[in-house]
Amino acid sequence: MKKTLLSLAAATALAGFAVPAGAQEMDKVKACFIYVGPVGDFGWSYQHDQGRLYVEEQLGDKVETAYLESVPEGSDAERAIERFARTGCNIIFTTSFGYMDPTNKIAADFPDVKFEHATGYKREHPNVATYDSKFFQGRYVIGQIAAQMSETGTAGYIASFPIPEVVQGINSFMLGAQSVNPDFELKVVWVNTWFDPGKEADAAKALLDQGADILTQHTDSTAPMQVAAERGALAFGQASDMIAFGPDTQLTSIIDDWGPYYLERIEAVLEGTWEQQATWAGMAEGHVVMAPYTNMPDEVKAMAEETEAKITSGEFHPFTGPINKQDGSEWLAEGEIAEDGELAGMNFYVEGIDDQLPQ
Repeated sequence: MKKTLLSLAAATALAGFAVPAGAQEMDKVKACFIYVGPVGDFGWSYQHDQGRLYVEEQLGDKVETAYLESVPEGSDAERAIERFARTGCNIIFTTSFGYMDPTNKIAADFPDVKFEHATGYKREHPNVATYDSKFFQGRYVIGQIAAQMSETGTAGYIASFPIPEVVQGINSFMLGAQSVNPDFELKVVWVNTWFDPGKEADAAKALLDQGADILTQHTDSTAPMQVAAERGALAFGQASDMIAFGPDTQLTSIIDDWGPYYLERIEAVLEGTWEQQATWAGMAEGHVVMAPYTNMPDEVKAMAEETEAKITSGEFHPFTGPINKQDGSEWLAEGEIAEDGELAGMNFYVEGIDDQLPQ
C-alpha cells in the first residue's frame, strides 16, 4: 500500500503523465482526494480523510491513495484537480461545494478518469458523480436537545456560506427546537468561510455575549467547541466527534461517515462497474451518525434516541408540515413532507428565525 501526500505547489509542477484507462476491471486503483481544509481540522476534512484511511485498510494493496489539503475553492482547485488527473489518478474525490464547477470543467478533458464531487448537483459529463449526506436529519435532533438543555432559551449558530445545505441545517435545527419550545430563539452569525478558527472563535464569543448558552456550527474547526468549554457553555460538534475538545461541553456531534461510500465507489472502479449517480443518503444508510449523547439528563438522551430512531426508520421526516416560511406564508401544509428537490434548492428561512440570509 502506498500513501502519497502532495503539496499543491508540487502537484502543480507535475504534468505529462498517462491518463488512466477507461471502465474495465483493474488490479489496482489510484484514488485521489482534494480537501478544502487541513486534515487536522478535526472536522470536515479530517472526516473525509478518515474515509480515505478506511479504504486503505479495507483494500490494502489494491489501492493507492493521494490527497491535497487546504486547497482553496476556485482557480486553485481547478489546477489541483487537473494535475491529479494528469498524474494517474483513476478516481478523484473533490470534497467541497465550491469545487463543483472546476470538477466539471476538468472532467470534460479527462473522460477516462472518474470524478466524484461532494455536496454538489452538477453532473455535466458521464464521468462525474455527486454525493452528499442528509445532515439536516441530525440537526433536527440537536435542535430538540438544545431546546431541552438551554437555560436562556437561545442557541447560537455559526454558519459558513448561504448554500442550500447550510440553510437546510439552520431550518431543521430550528424546527427541532420549536417542537420542544415554540418560543425558542436562534441567533445566526455568518462567517463566510469553511475553516478559520479565529473567525469561528470570534463568532462563538459574540453569540455567547448575546445570550446564547448553547452553540452549534456549520464550520469546520473545533474553535467554537473550545470557546464554549472555556465559557462554561454547551455545544454540538460538527462533522466528526469533537468530544476531546470539550469533554464536559459537547452534547453530541453529527458525524459524517464517508468510509463505506468511498469503499463502494473505489471498488466499482476496480470492478469496472462505476457509473454516474447522484447519492444523497442519511441516517438510514449510515452516512449520518450521531456521536454518543453526553452531558445531558437521561430523559433528554431518551428523547434524542427516539427521534433518531424515527428518522432512521422513515417514520418521521424533519421537514413535515405545517411549516411556514419566515414571512409567515405557508410552505408545507399539515402532514405534507418536503421533497428532496425542494430541500436541495432551499434558499429561505422557516418562521421564527430572526435573521436575514446574506445576499
